[in-house]
Formats: sequence, C-alpha cells, structure tokens
Amino acid sequence: MDVERRSGGERPWGRIPALVLVPVGLLVVLTVVITRSPDSVRLGPLLVIAPALTPSFAGPRVTAAVAALTVAVGVLIAVLRGGLTSGNHPAQLAALAVLSTMIVVFAVVLERRARQLARAQSVAEAAQRALLRPIPERIGPLQIATAYLAAEHEAQIGGDLYTATRTDGGARMIVGDVRGKGLAAVGESALLLSAFRLVAAEHATLPDLARALDHNVSRYLLDFAQTDGESAEHFVTALFLDIPDDAPVARMTNCGHPPPLLLHHGRVIGLDGAGATPPLGLGVLAAADYPDDAFPFEVGDTLLLYTDGVVEARDRSGAFYPFADRVARWAGSTPEALVNHIRRDLLAHAGGRLGDDAAVVAVRRTDGSEHRLHGLL
Repeated sequence: MDVERRSGGERPWGRIPALVLVPVGLLVVLTVVITRSPDSVRLGPLLVIAPALTPSFAGPRVTAAVAALTVAVGVLIAVLRGGLTSGNHPAQLAALAVLSTMIVVFAVVLERRARQLARAQSVAEAAQRALLRPIPERIGPLQIATAYLAAEHEAQIGGDLYTATRTDGGARMIVGDVRGKGLAAVGESALLLSAFRLVAAEHATLPDLARALDHNVSRYLLDFAQTDGESAEHFVTALFLDIPDDAPVARMTNCGHPPPLLLHHGRVIGLDGAGATPPLGLGVLAAADYPDDAFPFEVGDTLLLYTDGVVEARDRSGAFYPFADRVARWAGSTPEALVNHIRRDLLAHAGGRLGDDAAVVAVRRTDGSEHRLHGLL
C-alpha cells in the first residue's frame, strides 16, 4: 500500500539499493578518517549515524543489516588500531552494539505503527466512500461534478456532506455541514444523508422535507444527549435544492448554510433568496416557516454549492478566499473543470492545507439531448 510506504513501512527492495549507499558510504568515509586520525581523536561514536539514518527510508530488515555492518566496521577499526582489547575499544563496541540494537527495535516499532496507520486510513477511506457516495455525473439534464477536501490528511472523514437523488420529473440535492468533528460529526452526517435519500421524493415541497429532516436530526441528538455532553451544541447547516427537468427554474430552502452561486452568461450571482433559517437540529421551526425560494435556472447555467470551509480558507496574511471573484474566471468551464480549478486554487491560497473541510458541488443544466440519447440507447 502506498500509504504504508510513505509512512515508514518496508519499501520495495528495488528502490532500496540506491538509498543504502548513503549509510554504507558514510561507514566507508568514517573508516578511512578514523584509521588515519591520531589516537587522541575519538570519532568512533559517529559510526552510529549510519544505522540511525536507515529507518528514514527503509524497514527493520534493512536497518538490521546496516546495524550489523556498522558493528562489523567498529570491530575492524578496533583491530586496525591496536586490537579489540586495547584502550577503550571494548566499551565503544559495546555501546555501538547496544545503540544499533535500539535503532533496529525502533525501526520495528515504526513499521508496526505505520501499518496500523495504513489500516486506519484504509478503514477511514472506505467509510468516507460509503458515507459520501459519488453523485452520478449526470442526473436527467443535469451535469454534476464534486470535490471534497479534508482538512486533516490523516483523517479522510469530515462533517461536510452532499448527495442527490432522482425524483419524479426532477432531482433533489442537499449540501450541508455538521458542526463538530470526529465520530459524532460523522454519525450525524451519515444520519442526515441516509434520511435524505429515503424521504427526499416523499415530500411535496422542500419546506416539508426540511421539517422532516430537522425532526430526525433533533431526535438523534436528543437520544444521545446523555452520552455525548456536546450533543446539545451540535447542529447541521443544510441547503436543499429541487430542480425539475422541464422547467428553467430551481427551488431552494436554506437552513443556515452559505448561499449558492449561479453562473449565468459569464456572470456570478449570489442567491441569497429570502435568507437562511436556523440550522437543522434546533427544532425551532414549523414547516411553514422554512423558505421556499425560486430562481431562474436555464440551459447553460451552472449552480455552485459549497461549504464554509471554502469561503473561510485563509492565506498567510489572514485574508479569506475570494470565492466569487475566482469563480468568475472559470464561469464558462464544464462542471468537472470548474471544481478542479477551484480545488487547485483553494489549496494554493491556503498554502496547501485547509483549516476546515471543504466541499464543492457544480451543477449545470443542459438541454437534455444527451440524456434523451442515452435513454434511447
């Protein structure tokens, strides 16, 4: 596994010889220098540098081989400089053997932890794929592309979420962000995505759907309030979309989430609508209180949905990522090209590391010709 190799596990033997030349060459140089130096110059302890370097590029087997070679070189130097029992050679050889053994033990522990980390990452990646199942590239007349950037490289799971499902004559989508981190956020994200997929097509309006999901999230948090001391502070910002196939319009219900952007004829338009209601999980609104905003969504238009990890990303000076301004540069791009541009530019702005998870979903309405052709085939 690539992760294991990067984390210090045993490397493929084909890549090792060139790197082994570094400690071996160091031993050769030290042997020449030590044997030619006056007896008053004590350079023998420097031999331990050779095995100490080896775990940085190889596993315990190679480290053990270099350690054994190091002790052998120490014995050779002692023989050349008066014998094994002369002077302080016995003490130096004993110390060299002990240190080399400790380095080999360290290499074994390092490899074991690297394998454990690789297994944990594998499980996390599998859980992430199960939680955030890829949205199809096409749903009816819609072209869709997504990007997910985790703040922690070691943990692929976060609280950002998105999914889409087919309904009679259209599609419904959700993008959201769970407050909190760790397993609690993952559990709430999984709950909301599962509930959305189950009931998205069963409610006539988005406010009804939002109310039902708010009830589910609130009940989940209530059930775990006694086992999770922070559950009372958890909530989920969410944005719901309903996009019919045959009408140049889309409907939106915003529950505390950053408003989407509409790319229309090269312009970037912020869709604030009637404003956002409180997030899910607070249980403070009736269905009638949720907004049901409609806006034009014509053939060729692109909707850009995102989480706050995008707009709150900072550069070294502390400036926020100018999302709308940057998006305007790529307004004519396909959804896939658009999210790829945003991914690269966002990471460059943040210096390669984000402070929070970030998700982006680009949705373009087409004339449906490819969809109809696919149906005929």
